[in-house]
Amino acid sequence: MTTLTAPAPVSNRRLNLISLVLVLGIITTILDTTIVNIALDNLHTAFHSSVADTQWVVTGYLLAYVAVIPISGWASERFGARRVWMTALAVFMVGSLLCGFAWDLPSLIAFRVAQGIGGGMMLPITITILTRAAGRERIGRAIATIGLVGQLGPILGPILGGTLLASVGWHWLFFVNVPLCIAALALAPFFLPASLTDRTHSLDALGFALLTPGVVALAYGLSQATGADGFASVEVWLPMALGAALLAAFTVRSLRATRPALIDVRVFARRSFGVGSVITFVGGFSIYALMFLMPLFYQQIRGDSVFATGFLLIPQGIGTMAFILVNRRLAGRIDTRFVIAGGVLLTMLGTLPFALAGASGGDVVLLAGQFLQGFGMAAVSLPVMTLAFASLSPAETPRGSAAFNVVKQVGAPFGVTVFAVVLQNNLAHAARASQALGAFNATFWWIFALSAVPLLLAFLLPAEPKRQPVA
Repeated sequence: MTTLTAPAPVSNRRLNLISLVLVLGIITTILDTTIVNIALDNLHTAFHSSVADTQWVVTGYLLAYVAVIPISGWASERFGARRVWMTALAVFMVGSLLCGFAWDLPSLIAFRVAQGIGGGMMLPITITILTRAAGRERIGRAIATIGLVGQLGPILGPILGGTLLASVGWHWLFFVNVPLCIAALALAPFFLPASLTDRTHSLDALGFALLTPGVVALAYGLSQATGADGFASVEVWLPMALGAALLAAFTVRSLRATRPALIDVRVFARRSFGVGSVITFVGGFSIYALMFLMPLFYQQIRGDSVFATGFLLIPQGIGTMAFILVNRRLAGRIDTRFVIAGGVLLTMLGTLPFALAGASGGDVVLLAGQFLQGFGMAAVSLPVMTLAFASLSPAETPRGSAAFNVVKQVGAPFGVTVFAVVLQNNLAHAARASQALGAFNATFWWIFALSAVPLLLAFLLPAEPKRQPVA
């Protein structure tokens, strides 16, 4: 049996070129989600369909996205990370092109599923390629690249989506992906490193039959939780219970397996990876919930347009960039646990202005709060990812990346869904439209309170006083 080994870390110049190509590819999948989300009302009108039916444009993509994450590690080992990355990007590009030519809602949903299949493979394999090329000494820099790109979606998506909808129509929400995909595919053979493959790695078919339906069932249940009955609906708790049972069965089987499982659950036993994964999951209560709630606050309470909201969210991205710049000087001087704990506190502090906000005024305070949120979110998520992936050997990176992204992709919609239900319940008890502000304020207070959970978990991480720079 061939043992996969990573190539030697590349030069800084080569790493920059690799990062550029990977960013060209991954940014399309990150932007795509937020661009399409703001167009749902437009699509609902264009196809003369119900809101519930139109929502499947998002749900279909999400389910396909999470379904393929578990096999990304095996595929990159079996066929080579570069080859699978290019194939996934090509599938996403073709799906985007077909979405733009969709003639009715069912065809659009089907093509969105194709997009999701390609998009779901992209992020874990991007992490694998980038962290292997960077080596342990520059792994923080690689994680920072991914984190920075991840922040661009919520900021640029509404701006770009609003512009395209207003000027050239919904078709271009998908066509806009194609030039970037072509550029990345043209450059990939020249700049992305080739990796060894192991043809003896057969697919863990039983693991796939347990893990993938389990993850999909969880994601589907969460996507239905914003209905009138919330988590009490049978359409929510039944698939979530089924998903949890399948994941439990997969975990037991994986621990007993003599051959490599679809994802290696043993890596969760390592303190930095296991605790980091839990922090990433519960971090959805603040990070992703805020990204979901703030645009609604600006549009429904403040009366801002989608286009204006995109600009109002920019300070959060600036905060993320500021952390990366500051961290270049702080790296190695402060224990990572204190950096993460400080990030949690800053995120909570940045949430307070929204919990106390009125229907008008206080714009400077809100913008400052978003800056603190962005800085704090980065101070939590980037060091956590760096610690998690630094604990993996090059051979463990593909399946470890798949495992980490399964946790992340389940945790993100979970946090959003919980607070969507909280907001919905608060709005239901608002007797008049003027009381909607109070419903939003109360929901922000819930986010503030539950954001403290990672603060406690941060000190369960191992001490890492000599952290590497992230940029």
